[in-house]
Amino acid sequence: MRALIERYGGTALTAPSMKEIPLADNPDGLRAISQVANGKADILILLTGVGTTAMLELARTAALEQRLLERMAQMPIVVRGPKPTAVLHRLGLEATVRAAVPNTSDEIITALDESDLTLKGRTVAIQEYGIPSPDLEEALRQRGASILPIPVYRWALPDDVEPLQKAIQTTIKGGADLLLFTSAQQVRHVLEIAGRLNLAEKWLQCVPPVASIGPTCSEALRAEGLDVWFEADPPKMGPLVRGAMEKLAS
Repeated sequence: MRALIERYGGTALTAPSMKEIPLADNPDGLRAISQVANGKADILILLTGVGTTAMLELARTAALEQRLLERMAQMPIVVRGPKPTAVLHRLGLEATVRAAVPNTSDEIITALDESDLTLKGRTVAIQEYGIPSPDLEEALRQRGASILPIPVYRWALPDDVEPLQKAIQTTIKGGADLLLFTSAQQVRHVLEIAGRLNLAEKWLQCVPPVASIGPTCSEALRAEGLDVWFEADPPKMGPLVRGAMEKLAS
């Protein structure tokens, strides 16, 4: 990320804001996986590629992987984007329903509504990606489904939050011309640390133009009252940096 920014003539102030923690000791995840493997779920929604892989690895720790794969081959699978689709392909499995770009919860629901799948009275298992998906769950419940969340990993703050604290303070002092966000959870963590410093409201007032890597991240930014000045398309790091830097220079 730093190299990309410097390539386009910028000066990078990097501040790690999150780390991924696999839920190795994860009774809730194992319980949900066991229910899916034993036919207690009718539909499976896969939200991320890394989460799909983590789900299978977690199943392996309880000797449930083969049974889970056999069940997955028999049940409808809904994917949010290309990454879980790629994992399925490597397993020799196919998605029944694919959400369209930009691959948010809204597109999942639209794809389900346009499919032949019946949700009423069905149990839908959702592979979570660090945090629950309340909007998706509520939309499914409105259509008569029951929800079975599968938590497979979660996000935590980095061990050292000082760089993030300094970045927040630098932003407040006007030392940043542009903020780049690459995930929804980053937004939440920045505001959490700003809140610990009693600077959240001030930071929100001083934010320069904000660039988002894609629709899911943009949703989180807008939910916190931030305007999305630029959104990458496609949602990848290269287009994010290039597009935002070019727009800033224009």
